[in-house]
Order: sequence, then C-alpha cells, then structure tokens
Amino acid sequence: MVPTTFPPKEEIARLSAGMLLEIGAVHFNAAEPFTLASGLPSPTYIDCRKLISYPRIRTALMDFLAITVMREAGFEAFDNVAGGETAGIPFAALVAERLALPMSYVRKKPKGYGRNARIEGVMRDGDRVLLVEDLTTDGGSKLSFVDAIRDTGATCAHTAVIFYYGIFPETVPNLDRHGIRLHHLCTWWDVLAAAREKGSFDAATLDEVETFLTAPRPWQDARRP
Repeated sequence: MVPTTFPPKEEIARLSAGMLLEIGAVHFNAAEPFTLASGLPSPTYIDCRKLISYPRIRTALMDFLAITVMREAGFEAFDNVAGGETAGIPFAALVAERLALPMSYVRKKPKGYGRNARIEGVMRDGDRVLLVEDLTTDGGSKLSFVDAIRDTGATCAHTAVIFYYGIFPETVPNLDRHGIRLHHLCTWWDVLAAAREKGSFDAATLDEVETFLTAPRPWQDARRP
C-alpha cells in the first residue's frame, strides 16, 4: 500500500526521534566518548540497524520515509530504489515496497569475482534511482554509491535517510555539488529535544551533548587521542 497522508514534517521529526529513543537506538556518553568511523570522538552514537527488529516502529518510520520522499521529490519521481551496503539494504526494500518500485542494492566495492559488479538486482539505463540509507553524517559515503549508480547509465539525484546528523555545515553543500538532494526524518536536534522532554538521560549529559552539537569540530579537536 502506497502511503498518502501523514503528519507534517515537524511532527514526523518529533515522532521519529521519540521512536529511536524508545528502542534504545540512541546512545549518549560524555564521560567516555564513542569513536566514530572517522576516528574522531563523539558523545553521541545512533544505531538505526536496531529498527529492523521492531516491526511497529519500523512500519511507521518506513511509511514516514516514503511519504517524505513523495512530498519533497514527487509521487512519480523514481523508477528504482537502491540500498547502500549493508545498512541501507533492508530499508531500501521496505521503501521500494511502499513506492511499488523495483529494488536493487549497491556494494561498497566490486565483489572481486563473477561479474565483479557493484550493483545487484536490475537497474536499467535511464532509471531514476532513489538511494536509501539508514543515516548520514557529512554525506561523504553517499557519493561513492551515487557514482556507482550513475556508472550504469541510471540517474541518481536524491538520497533518503532515517537519520541525518544535522550538525556539520558542509553536508548539504557537498551533496549539492554532486547533484544530490537529501531527504530525512529527524536529526540530533530532534533527538536532543525528545530526550529532554522524556528525561531519557541526566541533565549534565544532555548539556554536554548540546555543547557538542553546537560546535562539533572544536569539541572533537579538544578530545583527539
């Protein structure tokens, strides 16, 4: 079933943030920061992969993501939905089901045997492809996936994620320069507001998280190993 009516964007952001907190996908630890894939420290960490184990919340968020894309990009804007290996694959399948579109996925690199392909599934020349991922920080990981899609002769001008960090000013300009528009459900600011409302963490931790979100690079530079 293609979803057509849902709450306003602001309400979707509030509800999505609350759901991520409810399933324990959000982790805050200012005393012992997490190490991100970049090697930099952070008092925040989010695990969107947990969503696949919560069917009611998973269903609501995938409905939200489908309607967000249709509202912002168009109801007939795509011919194919592609997931990025590996976290994006289940969410791409779920969004493709809602949009009644074929689904494919993009490997991080060629598999090294057989066809040596990066694209799995059927993606045709001229297809308008929506790239679906679980989250984005600065948008960098999306560029390689988009390039692989474009190498097939398809086009890719949109990416949709459940969670967008929303704290690095270079993210949207980086994607814009690559001809990609970002669609998302919620950001760290939405999660912080929901955490304060629900009392999910102590006040000192939330204050330190807000300090990080306000100026992430200085916070990280002061705590580099």
